Amino acid sequence: MTFDQQLKKAQTTDGFIAALDQSGGSTPKALSLYGIDESEYSGDEEMFAKVHEMRTRIITSPSFGGNRILGAILFENTMDREIQGKGTAQFLWGEKQIIPFLKVDKGLADEKDGVQVMKPMPDLDPLLERAKKNGVFGTKMRSVIKLANPAGVKAVVDQQFEIGRRICAAGLVPIIEPEVDIHSPEKAQAENLLKENILGHLNGLGADEKVMLKLTLPEQDNFYSECIAHPSVVRVVALSGGYSREEANARLTRNHGMIASFSRALSEGLSAKQSDAEFNAMLDSSIASIFEASKT
Repeated sequence: MTFDQQLKKAQTTDGFIAALDQSGGSTPKALSLYGIDESEYSGDEEMFAKVHEMRTRIITSPSFGGNRILGAILFENTMDREIQGKGTAQFLWGEKQIIPFLKVDKGLADEKDGVQVMKPMPDLDPLLERAKKNGVFGTKMRSVIKLANPAGVKAVVDQQFEIGRRICAAGLVPIIEPEVDIHSPEKAQAENLLKENILGHLNGLGADEKVMLKLTLPEQDNFYSECIAHPSVVRVVALSGGYSREEANARLTRNHGMIASFSRALSEGLSAKQSDAEFNAMLDSSIASIFEASKT
């Protein structure tokens, strides 16, 4: 029953998805932006403990609720930890009515044909099983497209959907994320190739295979409207991709039916040094602006 409730919320409710899934490589940068210097921790265990404190502060904030936030994407290490005595995913849904997602990719392979596909995921099946037991609804996995290379773009989308179908078979909803680099000199052309490949795969999905798409805010407004309307697509969400929150929100407002799934743009301005009142007020104003941009 919970899965059906979560699916209905994901499909129909106003809101956005909070991306709280910075992992190993991007964690020091996320902590540094939050005002925690590398001198304040040593080794991975202390680093992950610090980042869990940051995420716990965000998730438990009164500003962070299921009335404006549809879902939150977690890193595996966060799923395995607790908030107020409950597993993070169970806390999100049980206490906040926020749908939990899990980042499942292992990072990016080296660039080839103008793209970076995902590294192999040898432990995917047991991870999906653990995620399901932990109350996770869906997953997220990211590839990057840098140039409008037809072979490269096809490789990215083929891999995303091949793994996406395995995730559907495990009873979870995959967020398929073929990011187009916002600095690409061929961004619009890459987006044309990407949409063509995505639609080809969407048309081949079975009736019980539902996916979400996480896409870079496009150069042409409403470019992904066919994807948004596709019966196999639960929701199309936008990544901020390095745009400032202001720029990301402005672009999102012009793309009807697309909602945000921002990471850096969500936590912009938050600091470990802020009092709870200052922290909650800053988070509230960020969430309010992203929520409004997602409602268009």
